[in-house]
Amino acid sequence: MPNRKANSYLTLMEIPPGYLNIMGYVDESEVNGPGCRAVIWVQGCLRECPGCFNPASWSFEINQLVAVEGLVKKILSNPRNEGVTFSGGEPFWQASALAQLAHQAKAYGLNVMSFTGFTLEELQGAYAPAGAQALLNELDILVDGPYIESLAVHTPDFLVSSRNQRVHVFNPELRDRLNWASDQMEIHILKDGSRIITGYRGQMSLTE
Repeated sequence: MPNRKANSYLTLMEIPPGYLNIMGYVDESEVNGPGCRAVIWVQGCLRECPGCFNPASWSFEINQLVAVEGLVKKILSNPRNEGVTFSGGEPFWQASALAQLAHQAKAYGLNVMSFTGFTLEELQGAYAPAGAQALLNELDILVDGPYIESLAVHTPDFLVSSRNQRVHVFNPELRDRLNWASDQMEIHILKDGSRIITGYRGQMSLTE
């Protein structure tokens, strides 16, 4: 783990300012937060949780380098997107760039939500990833805590994937819009014929 962690930090430093290294993106998701949303899966996570739904997101190697400005334009180009959700991977390893994106999206009236394997307390502590507080300041909703396979839940009564996770609603206007569930899934068929399966326990699967 020490070598992998060091290599991961070096790879993070290769991402130019104003850019994100992402695993994937979809518009018009209705199972990754309140309403109709754009979803961004970032690349890179150190946890390697047993039962993880997105093991392809663990590597910090450059996958898709995209400019924050370009992603904002992409999100806004679809009028059905009323919010944006950050997932992964671990969004808070790219917190500074996501904070920029969130700030711009909110300027156009969108709400912003993020999943994270960190707890809120860790993100507010001395050893939080760089830019963590800046991203927290922009969020309307945060789902925190690592996925623990033995505590997994897949029912319409839960908003989280495992019972240890918590939903923090920072924007009171969204308290009555917590309408997604851990047993939901949806399939997006892309222009090239590939499919993204998402929502079910927060996963992001790519199939041909």
